Amino acid sequence: MENRKTITVLTVLIVVLAGIVATIGLVSGGTKEYGDIQTSFGETIKLYNKGLYARDSVSMASQAIAQDFITLILGIPLIGASFYLLHKRQTLGLFLLTGTIAYFLYTYTSYAILVTYNPLYLIYIAIMTLSFYAFILCMKATLQGGLCNRCIQQFPIKLIRRFLWITGVAMGLKWLAGIVPTIASNTAPADLEQYSTLGIKTLDLGFVIPACFVTIYLLKKKSKWGYLLAVVLVNKGVTMTAAVSMMAFLMRYNGVDLSISELIMFPVLFIICGICMVVLFRHMLGLQFGELPGKTQNNTTL
Repeated sequence: MENRKTITVLTVLIVVLAGIVATIGLVSGGTKEYGDIQTSFGETIKLYNKGLYARDSVSMASQAIAQDFITLILGIPLIGASFYLLHKRQTLGLFLLTGTIAYFLYTYTSYAILVTYNPLYLIYIAIMTLSFYAFILCMKATLQGGLCNRCIQQFPIKLIRRFLWITGVAMGLKWLAGIVPTIASNTAPADLEQYSTLGIKTLDLGFVIPACFVTIYLLKKKSKWGYLLAVVLVNKGVTMTAAVSMMAFLMRYNGVDLSISELIMFPVLFIICGICMVVLFRHMLGLQFGELPGKTQNNTTL
């Protein structure tokens, strides 16, 4: 694998730093008394007033704590699993590593731009930067190593294209349904609270949702970029729906108003994403570096 040492060093730094900040986010205590915040839209927002996320809203603090938990129990173990597969020279290892690094890139980009400033701000930026370069190097290693060509016959294209279509449409409609009416009425979206903008929706509408439809097109063209992006998006779907499921339950526990449908929807999406990931990776498991089935290397395009 090209740049293996560099990728390994970057990934180890990501795991160490993410493990530290996630642990601090979970165990930090101490009660503060910052009071409520009056926003420029005239809304009163109650702050969490506890631990690292004391200056965040109850909703945002609940989401960050849930994200920290998923990082520790799912994100970091997936990194370990990917390195184990790489050690066994399994092609799946690099795909899994690329998708999991994308999770860390997305997560800590959102922390850096959305979570209220706290003592870990520079570490959020460090993880974001390390993840960005590790992600690029993983993508390069996958494409230049011809790994996408090796999995073309095993790739469940129809299933993944349907999954991406449903994900892109559903996520897009849900986010836009909460935004478009507020533009017309010049009011604040329900989840804006005291923050300057909608950080998560910015990332999803700007990158994740368009990536779903671009990947559908690339899979239709049998482009190796399509296979790689599909793995990244499916992997991200599993990690993020797990995180959002945990967020929903913790938000409800902390008194944030959520409907029963929202509490049920995200775990169901997690199960669906998990099934797609199992099917996808099961087809790829067993392919080793250097193993080219027939002439499939000529069947993909840039």
